[in-house]
Amino acid sequence: MIGWLVRIVVSLLGHTLRWRVEDPSGLIHHPPERTVIFAFWHNRIFLLPFLFKKHWSRRRDRVAVLVSASKDGEKLARVLERFDLICVRGSSSRHGQKALREMTHLMDEGFDAGITPDGPRGPKYRVAPGVVSLAQLSGAPIVPVSYDLAWKITLKSWDAFTIPLPFSRVTLRVAAPITVPSDAGDRQREDKRLELENILKSLSES
Repeated sequence: MIGWLVRIVVSLLGHTLRWRVEDPSGLIHHPPERTVIFAFWHNRIFLLPFLFKKHWSRRRDRVAVLVSASKDGEKLARVLERFDLICVRGSSSRHGQKALREMTHLMDEGFDAGITPDGPRGPKYRVAPGVVSLAQLSGAPIVPVSYDLAWKITLKSWDAFTIPLPFSRVTLRVAAPITVPSDAGDRQREDKRLELENILKSLSES
């Protein structure tokens, strides 16, 4: 019941927002044939299910999202599943390797992936290496995604979680894909991690 209620609230709120899309590479309207990995900050989770439905599911309707194995992650998974997203439970601290293998398997079957690289516990705006490992194993490019809200509520949580106010202006930003070579070593993986971190910061004005 709570999952369905949250979906209704998010969807109704999302339809009141005034959207502007910045997508220089044209990925949203012309997605690549291969699967991709969407990377977005933990404090932007609120609108992401709605965004997938609004901008992506018309072209590709299979998305798997990595969700923490914690109790809070269980609540989030119940909501995401109401948006027809597949939830894989795991994080860097719990069931990380198992979740990585499961995500890779789903991507081999044609699912796109969604990951919050600074979740579930932070530090805020610091990319953990898991998303780079997934890109290397799967061969899929990482697509940095973020949005900025003109009117919002910011919670006093570790990630400063944001909730849009009705009729707010939203700027959705999608950067060019980042690829990780299959033979990348430690130094190159770290370079890619920093590249993703810096791009996500640049896409997020707050």
